[in-house]
Amino acid sequence: MSSNSFAYNEQSGGGEAAELGQEATSTISPSGAFGLFSSDWKKNEDLKQMLESNKDSAKLDAMKRIVGMIAKGKNASELFPAVVKNVASKNIEIKKLVYVYLVRYAEEQQDLALLSISTFQRALKDPNQLIRASALRVLSSIRVPIIVPVMMLAIKEASADLSPYVRKNAAHAIQKLYSLDPEQKEMLIEVIEKLLKDKSTLVAGSVVMAFEEVCPDRIDLIHRNYRKLCNLLVDVEEWGQVVIIHMLTRYARTQFVSPWREDDGLEDNEKNFYDSDEEEKEKSGRKKLYAMDPDHRLLIRNTKPLLQSRNAAVVMAVAQLYWHISPKSEAGVISKSLVRLLRSNREVQYIVLQNIATMSIQRKGMFEPYLKSFYVRSTDPTMIKTLKLEILTNLANEANISTLLREFQTYVRSQDKQFAAATIQAIGRCATSITEVTDTCLNGLVCLLSNRDEIVVAESVVVIKKLLQMQPAQHGEIIKHMAKLLDSITVPVARASILWLIGENCERVPKIAPDVLRIMAKSFTSEDDLVKLQILNLGAKLYLTNSRQTKLLTQYILNLGKYDQNYDIRDRTRFIRQLIVPNEKSGALSKYAKKIFLAQKPAPLLESPFKDRDHFQLGTLSHTLNIKASGYLELSNWPEVAPDPSVRNVEVIESAKEWTTLGKTKKEKPVKEFYSESEEEEEEEEEKEDEDEDPSDSSSDSEIASEQTGPSRPAPPFPQSPWVLTVSYTELMVEVKEQLVCLAESGSGSESGDTGSSSSEDSSEDSSGGQDSETGSEAEAEHQKEATRNSKTKRERCDSEYREKKNEKSKASESSSEGSSATEESSSESESESGSDSEPAPRKVAKAKERKPQQERPPPSKDVFLLDLDDFNPVSTPVALPTPALSPSLIADLEGLNLSTSSSVINVNSLEPGGSVTVSMGIDFCDSTQTASFQLCTKDDCFNVTLQPPVGELLSPVAMSEKDFKKEQGMLTGMNETSATLIAAPQNFTPSMILQKVVSVANLGAVPSSQDNVHRFAAKTVHSGSLMLVTVELKEGSTAQLIINTEKTVIGSVLLRELKPVLSQG
Repeated sequence: MSSNSFAYNEQSGGGEAAELGQEATSTISPSGAFGLFSSDWKKNEDLKQMLESNKDSAKLDAMKRIVGMIAKGKNASELFPAVVKNVASKNIEIKKLVYVYLVRYAEEQQDLALLSISTFQRALKDPNQLIRASALRVLSSIRVPIIVPVMMLAIKEASADLSPYVRKNAAHAIQKLYSLDPEQKEMLIEVIEKLLKDKSTLVAGSVVMAFEEVCPDRIDLIHRNYRKLCNLLVDVEEWGQVVIIHMLTRYARTQFVSPWREDDGLEDNEKNFYDSDEEEKEKSGRKKLYAMDPDHRLLIRNTKPLLQSRNAAVVMAVAQLYWHISPKSEAGVISKSLVRLLRSNREVQYIVLQNIATMSIQRKGMFEPYLKSFYVRSTDPTMIKTLKLEILTNLANEANISTLLREFQTYVRSQDKQFAAATIQAIGRCATSITEVTDTCLNGLVCLLSNRDEIVVAESVVVIKKLLQMQPAQHGEIIKHMAKLLDSITVPVARASILWLIGENCERVPKIAPDVLRIMAKSFTSEDDLVKLQILNLGAKLYLTNSRQTKLLTQYILNLGKYDQNYDIRDRTRFIRQLIVPNEKSGALSKYAKKIFLAQKPAPLLESPFKDRDHFQLGTLSHTLNIKASGYLELSNWPEVAPDPSVRNVEVIESAKEWTTLGKTKKEKPVKEFYSESEEEEEEEEEKEDEDEDPSDSSSDSEIASEQTGPSRPAPPFPQSPWVLTVSYTELMVEVKEQLVCLAESGSGSESGDTGSSSSEDSSEDSSGGQDSETGSEAEAEHQKEATRNSKTKRERCDSEYREKKNEKSKASESSSEGSSATEESSSESESESGSDSEPAPRKVAKAKERKPQQERPPPSKDVFLLDLDDFNPVSTPVALPTPALSPSLIADLEGLNLSTSSSVINVNSLEPGGSVTVSMGIDFCDSTQTASFQLCTKDDCFNVTLQPPVGELLSPVAMSEKDFKKEQGMLTGMNETSATLIAAPQNFTPSMILQKVVSVANLGAVPSSQDNVHRFAAKTVHSGSLMLVTVELKEGSTAQLIINTEKTVIGSVLLRELKPVLSQG
């Protein structure tokens, strides 16, 4: 029957009961157990019998079941003696499973494992790589110091194994051996150095992990393998990529100079209006140009594709690498990848959001485009909600604060009270960081004081207390309102905050403060310790400012505190009594008591809790816990001077020379500079070489050489627009065709008119065709020189005709034609200079003098442009390029173009000295009060211009009925409402005066009102159409209430500040 039950358990899913029985076998004897447990005990006995069987199939079946038990977390250690007997099995499948079992239990059963040590050593020579690797894993899992020499020998042999899988396991064994015997460090470093040279991607990650564990400070082992690791990084397995990236991040911080110097210097490029050119030159001379090390760039470039990895750890590793070692201008590429990880499970989200919270403090612009990705979802756990709220607060600015406050109002109503309290703290931080919305946030928090939830009210009180410290004189009404809440609020922190506020402002609320002290004296004994301390402080401040009313009350409270159970309260009571109540024993401090208690307190600084985490490396456990964890390796500071980069050089591979051969083999020419100092000597050398080589080949080869050896052009300062390049290239090809036609006409004319001269092409064909036998004669050399001079003069004549044609073009296409004509002039000049090598120096000087006045003479219709980048970008040194390529001056012009900086360019044709020109320009400020920046450019200089929009011009009037006005106003309350009190003479509050003053400030439309003392105005923002509702409500006497309701809280606050003085003045 037991055998039938065993079969039933195996076939019909009764395994859970069997496993439950197995756990009980260690505590329940088999004889006294129930049938279920006895069958399980017999099941283990059956496994032992199967392992001792002569049939390999039974052993294999038993091992599969045992490994399955291990995978489920069940204890199979009692089967160790029976399993270890099969370690010498000839069946490879059984041997693999036995090694899997031994790796798991070898450390627990060390004595039994040592009995089979000889078998493991023999298995290290097995022809199967899996067996060799498994034997090494088992050997390194036996944590016995006696076999350290055996393990060391096995690791050395495995590190030289032909199989990369065995070498990978050797790298894993290094870490185990080092933890068992740290004295083997030097020998293990030799093995690590050997394995670091391994070219297999399977080994790279494991050996770097061993390097990090054993000798992370031996940077010299990485030098020669640095480039190899960078190039292999994409092909390494994912967890190996994580380890290598972290190691290379630390390496880069020690071997390269800071790339952030370049970004710091970008801000200095803006020239001050009053700075002279000499001062600018001095500044530029002092500034050191930063050039990124090629190895530094190699690391950044090779890790960028890994941002698309499916493994979140790899993406996080690349993100921290970019954050710590890349230029600040390039770090923005990681933001999109990190936002993508927010779709993962909550554990990944938690780590990623923590790192984003740290990044967003220093560089808000990286994550501003993805603001909506951090909105809180109802299904998010509290820890994710809090982190998203932290990021939203860090990203808050004048442009998006209206949207964020609307979002926060929803979060405050959340059922998660901890999250609601965190939201109120976030509102307080926004109010301190953005002064335009301080009043708005304060009004919204005061509205929350009437909330039913006590936690929300208590947190609002604490935040309001901090905000009122910044401007206490302006908010007496709020303090009175909070004093009334003492009867309903029971949270100790909130009650203590209210008492502190009343004590600090006791002179501003002289009628309320003594009454509050009287009420709190009744409940002193039942209050929390925190509240008792604030009651004592309130009593002391009132005793010093209003002793006539509160002297006896304060003495009563001091007597209560003298016998309190808490020693802190007793000490505070004795201290206050000696300080404020003068007597014979009181010291010298008693006369300064008022200055001590009523001193001006600094406003609290509301900061992000993630601000102090930036000194930890991103993505590490220390950064997550905000505590230095064991094994954490700190990032070093950037070196002032980069170490020698030649240490990373390796031997040059011979096969690389194949890339240098171009066409047929020919003798090397000396590197020729673009502007040669001794042109006549080079001309003679070229003539000698032309005698042995074909002229057409030599000309093509010289062009290739000039491309390769010419001066390198610096990178363009702005991204080039593909549309601009396409149009410019098309125009250039048209110009090239026109010049070719002109050259052809001049060539045909020279053949018919002058038989002694020919074009440069004809002369080259003649020299290569039928005159090979006469190339050595002096007459032929003179003939070629004369032909060259004639062709040059014809080319110059053609260029001058071409320039005259270009000057006659219309003004509409003048900017493009000027760039192309400058291109042709520079190309013709370079050709004439290269073609006149054989001319004597005096003649060339004379020609240069003739050419100079032509260049200095301005064109007949030259214009001065606004925002013309071509005028002030320096033209770099031209490079000799093939004929169809762009000429240097045109390339320089194209590099300066940037269509993204401005949607249009406004041109002013001419501007006389002392004159003025009016042009129309439309700007969309996108409902923001931020300034619009421009550049006012002339031919020689460039100045920065900023335009600040008047807030009234961002609005357009709206016609609205009183009913609609009230309906919309009811929807825009809380943080969408801003108000102020106006004081002025009654004659200034007439309807006509109010209308005139309001309309003079902003484009507001009057709304009909049925009440004489209420004046309403409505408008909407130009960009988004958000409503702006303004109400002026006249009170008794000479006061009025100004209320503005709008979603655009920043614009509303600015409008309130502009309307208040206008309506208040007489």
